[in-house]
Amino acid sequence: MVGPSGKVYALDINPVATEMVRHLANIKQIKNVETILTDYNTGLFDASVDVVLFYDTFHALKKPEIVMRELHRVLKPEGILSFRDIYMKEEEIMEGVTRKRLFKLKKKGKRTYSFKKDER
Repeated sequence: MVGPSGKVYALDINPVATEMVRHLANIKQIKNVETILTDYNTGLFDASVDVVLFYDTFHALKKPEIVMRELHRVLKPEGILSFRDIYMKEEEIMEGVTRKRLFKLKKKGKRTYSFKKDER
């Protein structure tokens, strides 16, 4: 996720993954990366994130609706959810992301989908 002032939030449920990101950012002296260990609740402010990169994760979620609500909550009104999951078919992706009318398709790329918030 990309937040205010170019801040990058790296979220994962696995502490090994977040520690790896923290370590690599430190080695490369990247100062704008903050890791968050979480399953659903990001702890971020409402409408505080510009872009969410959500790749190859959705298929493994136990409670995808909760995650999608949280992503909707933290994205700015003009924010973008960039989505890819190589383990899912296009129909499953569209159903999973747009089912609760939180997001609608903005653009389909070669391997990724860009969704915007559905503000209905």
